Amino acid sequence: MSEFELFSHELADASGKVIRKYFRSKMTVEDKADESPVTIADRQTETVMREMISVKYPDHDILGEEHGYEPTGSRWKWVLDPIDGTRSFVAGMPIFGTLISLLDNDVPQFGIIDIPIMRERWLGIRNQESLYYPDQQGGTPQLCKVSGKKKIEQSILYSADPAMFNISQKPHFDRIVAQVKMVRYGGDCYSYGLLASGHIDLVVEADLKIYDVMALVPVVENAGGVITDWLGNNSFDDDWDGCLLAAASSELHAQALSLLQND
Repeated sequence: MSEFELFSHELADASGKVIRKYFRSKMTVEDKADESPVTIADRQTETVMREMISVKYPDHDILGEEHGYEPTGSRWKWVLDPIDGTRSFVAGMPIFGTLISLLDNDVPQFGIIDIPIMRERWLGIRNQESLYYPDQQGGTPQLCKVSGKKKIEQSILYSADPAMFNISQKPHFDRIVAQVKMVRYGGDCYSYGLLASGHIDLVVEADLKIYDVMALVPVVENAGGVITDWLGNNSFDDDWDGCLLAAASSELHAQALSLLQND
């Protein structure tokens, strides 16, 4: 296990301890400027990870949802989302997660999807097969493989919330809903772990930010999946519009992409 890989597990372990302390407890929920909720758990979790990174790698950049961007001019950048799915966390639903990724010149080298309450973890490393830890780091890791489903009419679709699509995006999303075998909502980052492990076949979402996606890319791609924006681009930079499509095969991705782009 590489130094970065080992340290990423340490970050996820530390974040999980903070989150479990607050889960289903009484706490104040605030609304940020974009009306999304935030709690003390979100902020403390990110603070703990930032402090660990600053001690271990003081010259690395850090970008996080709650505390913004700390540039140092390094080629290395940690991207953190302490609680992806704060609404689920606030509602006592255990399917939210922590996202951790490390970028080298803005290219994700690895990503972790950690589900702290259910103690599940996915790890994707560039040019290596993705791994699933059924009991987080303590469990025996299993190789991840997408379902490989090729036909959209046989596929299971997940999306966090139908309300996340704006008035121009919703008709495109609805075209996919009309074609798939089954659609389920909720899950946040958990959906991408399920995709990587072959349990579902499609994820379609919008209104995302950089810290929502960077950890997902290596997990999905190195399990054999495809993850892009709605135009088919797989580089998520400052011009990215926040729309995301992940699929269990290139054939399924092409079918979904056609429906998303068709006017």
